[in-house]
Amino acid sequence: MGSICKAWRVPGHGSLFRCRKASTALNHYGRRGSVRLMASTPTPTSTPSPAIAADLPVAHEEAVEILLSYHQETKHSFHKYARGPSGLDWANQPNPFRRYVGAPVIHLEHFAEDIGTLPYPEVGSGQVEPQTLTKSALSQLLYDSLALSAWKSIGKSSWSLRVNPSSGNLHPTEGYVISGPILGVSECPFVAHYAPKEHALEIRAEFSLDLWESLVKGLPEGSILVGLTSIYWREAWKYGERAFRYCNHDVGHAIGAVTVAAAHLGWNAQLLDGYGTSELNHLMGLASTSSAPSRTGSASSSQSNKGVFPGLERESADCVLALFPWSRGPENETLQLPVLDPDVLVSKFSQLQFLGQANSLSKEHLRWDTIYTASLASHKPSSRTSVPAHGYGCRSVPDTLKNSSVYEDYTVRQVVRRRRSAVDMDGKFGMQRDNFYQLLLKATVGTPGMFPYGVLTWAPEVHCAIFVHRIVDLPQGVYFLVRNEAHETGLKEACRKNFHWEKPEGCPPGLPLYRLLTGDARVLAARLSCNQEIAGNSFFSLGMIARFQPVLRESGPWMYPRLFWEAGVLGQVLYLEATALGVAATGIGCYFDDAVHELLGLEDKEFQSLYHFTIGVPINDGRIMNLPAYPGPAQDA
Repeated sequence: MGSICKAWRVPGHGSLFRCRKASTALNHYGRRGSVRLMASTPTPTSTPSPAIAADLPVAHEEAVEILLSYHQETKHSFHKYARGPSGLDWANQPNPFRRYVGAPVIHLEHFAEDIGTLPYPEVGSGQVEPQTLTKSALSQLLYDSLALSAWKSIGKSSWSLRVNPSSGNLHPTEGYVISGPILGVSECPFVAHYAPKEHALEIRAEFSLDLWESLVKGLPEGSILVGLTSIYWREAWKYGERAFRYCNHDVGHAIGAVTVAAAHLGWNAQLLDGYGTSELNHLMGLASTSSAPSRTGSASSSQSNKGVFPGLERESADCVLALFPWSRGPENETLQLPVLDPDVLVSKFSQLQFLGQANSLSKEHLRWDTIYTASLASHKPSSRTSVPAHGYGCRSVPDTLKNSSVYEDYTVRQVVRRRRSAVDMDGKFGMQRDNFYQLLLKATVGTPGMFPYGVLTWAPEVHCAIFVHRIVDLPQGVYFLVRNEAHETGLKEACRKNFHWEKPEGCPPGLPLYRLLTGDARVLAARLSCNQEIAGNSFFSLGMIARFQPVLRESGPWMYPRLFWEAGVLGQVLYLEATALGVAATGIGCYFDDAVHELLGLEDKEFQSLYHFTIGVPINDGRIMNLPAYPGPAQDA
C-alpha cells in the first residue's frame, strides 16, 4: 500500500492504515505531545503597506505572489496557529448588525414557517411558476436567505442566528438590493441596504428610470440585483489574519442562500462577474469611503496595531447577482454577460446622494494589515465576462436527483430556516448508504451548471476528500469526490501513487466517488480539523480540495476569493441536504492545511485544501433556549 504507513498509530484505535514506509509529518498523529497547538501572538505593523496606503491596483503577477504568500502564511500547523489575537476582547466584540443611521427604513413582510408549500426536493427544478417582483416577493427572498432564523439564550446571554451561516456566527456579510420601482418600497429605482435584525430595507439612494434601464439592459424583464459585501473586522476580531479566508467562505454561503431563496420564488440567479471591484463599490454606495484601514487618533495600547481604526469597519464589495424569472433567459442571444459600461456606471453612481451614516461597530480595533493587502491584491478589474459554457443562469436539477423518498417531509422554507450549525455530534448512529450517495450527487454538479452551482461563472474547481466513519455497508476510510472530470487525471497524478481509486459498492454510475484507502479514520479526521472531535464523531467529514495556483495564474488573482465562494456554495448545499435528511452539519474553518496535503500526497500548490465540513447526528445543549427570530405573530405574504 505504499507510503501511508502503520506508523499512523492512534492511541486506543490500533493502526489506521497498514503499509511499509513512514511518513514524517504523519508520525505526529500518534504522539499526543507533538500536536500541542500554540496560539501565535500578533506581529504588529505600525503602518500599512504602500499598496494599501495608496489604494492602488496591484500588477497581475505581483498580486498572485501576494495571495500565494498570504495563503501560506495563514496556514495552521501542528506547531502553531496562524496569527490571531492572544485572547478575545469582549469589550470590543463587533456589532453584528450594520445600520445606516438617517436612511429611510422600509419594513418588510414576515412569513410563518408553514407558509410556502414547495417541497424541498423540488427546489431548483425550474418548474416553479415565477412570482412577480413585488414587495411581498422581495420580502420572501430576504426572509429565506439573509434574515434572522432564531434567537438563542442561556442565562443572561442571548444571540441571534441567521438563515445564511457564518464562521463563528460573526456575520461579516452585508446584503444590498438594487432594483427598479417596487410598490410599497420606492417609486423610483433604488439602492437599499438590508437590515436583518429589523427585516427591513434602508433606502440609501434613488436614481432615474433611464439609469436603471441601462443597468439591466440585456437582462430579462422583472430582474433584480442583489449585492454582497464583507466587513473583515468582524471575523478578524476573533480569527486574526485568517479572517479573509472565512469572510469569503461566508460570501459563498450567502450566494448559495440567495440562489435557493430565489428558486423558491421561481427565479434563476447569475453572478454578474463582469463588474470590477471599483464599479461594485460605486453601485452599493461604498466608494466614498477609503478602502485603506486608516488610523484615527493615537493607539490606546502599547501594541501599535491596536487602537481606534474606523477604516477597519468599512465594507468591501464582493459581488452582485442578477435574479430573474426562471423561464426567461436574456432578451437577446449574447456571448457575454450584460453589464453596464464601467465608466458610465462609475460616473452616474458617483453623482448619487447616498443617505445614512454607517454605525460604529467597536470602540477599539486590532489591525491585521495582511488582510487588506490580500483584499487589494484580489480586486477584480471590469471585464466583458463570457456566458458560462452551460448557458445563462442555473440549469434545472435532473429528475433523477430529486429522490423525495430519502428526505423528511419539509418545505423549502422549513429547511432553509431550520438549518443550524452543529456544535457536537453523537458518534453513535450511522447514515444509510443510499442517503449518503444522494447527498453526494447533490454535492456534484450533476450536469454542467446544475442548480445552484450555475450561479457561478466558472467550471467547478473544488473537490472533496472524504473521511467515511459511519455509513452503513460502506467501508471506513478515505474517499475522493471528483467534481470536475477534467481534473481527474491531474488529481490522480498529484496524489499518492498507492491510492486505489476504486468505485465503492452500490455507487451510482453518475457519481464520481472513489475509495482511496480503507481503515478507521475517525481520530485522524479530528486531528486534521484542529483536534476537533466533531470531525470524527460524525457520519463523515470532508476537506474541500481546490485546483489552486494554476487558477490564479491562468484566470487572475481575483479567483482567490472566488475559490472560497465556490467552497461556500458547496457548503451551503451540504447544510441544506443534511437538514432535509433530518440530521445536521457544520463547517470547519480550522484545520491543518499542509497535513491534509501530505495525507493526500499533494506536494506543491497545484491543489490546496480550503474548507472542512462534517455531517452527523447533533447533540443539542438542553440549557439553551430557542426563541423566535422576530417578535409578534408572523404575517402571511
